[in-house]
Amino acid sequence: MAKHGKRITQAREGIDRNLEQNLATAVKLIKARATAKFDETIDLAMNLNLDTRKADQNIRGMVQLPHGTGKTIRVAVFAKGEAAAAAEAAGADFVGAEDLAEKIEAGQIEFDRCISTPDLMPLVGKLGKVLGPKGLMPNPKLGTVTPKVEVAVKAAKSGQIEYRVEKSGILQVGVGKASFTEKQIEDNVRAITDIVTKSRPTTVKGTYVKRVSISSTMGPSVRVAVADLSAKN
Repeated sequence: MAKHGKRITQAREGIDRNLEQNLATAVKLIKARATAKFDETIDLAMNLNLDTRKADQNIRGMVQLPHGTGKTIRVAVFAKGEAAAAAEAAGADFVGAEDLAEKIEAGQIEFDRCISTPDLMPLVGKLGKVLGPKGLMPNPKLGTVTPKVEVAVKAAKSGQIEYRVEKSGILQVGVGKASFTEKQIEDNVRAITDIVTKSRPTTVKGTYVKRVSISSTMGPSVRVAVADLSAKN
């Protein structure tokens, strides 16, 4: 059996990993135990009753977190002319066309979100083998292929995140930092769980959300009562 350090052992004290807590209590427990020397990320994990082999159950989308992620999101935009100028004015970190494509092909991927105008998608499409595996390929269904690149840039910079269920049916996303207030973390958690719940495929039978937990980067996880997440607050 693996031995854990004193800090981890202390962090786990007082937590029953099988006991479901209401969201407010769970957040309080997690924040109190996020004692690393850096600002730990708070993660949300949802175990969903999904068969991702079925196209309609492979859930993926975007959600705007009320209080952002606490991270600085770097955005690259494929655009020319007025669209390029609009992207730059909106705060895009990298804007270009063929020149940007060359940098990406050379391995210079220094961004977290990639956006493109529709007319440049033939160029971006050639980068699929590079951007695809990293989850950075622009997608019209996610709003990252759009003529209004300035809107997409502002959304990315203000806390919009992508959520995507894994093959195992687990959906995991960051919902903020340990330095956030309890209310900010709660609001972000509810924003995600609300949209995921509303995205329930009609083909799913029985219980949809099987288990929910939150944790910090270096801390233990705490189970959250699904009923509390669906309650109106």
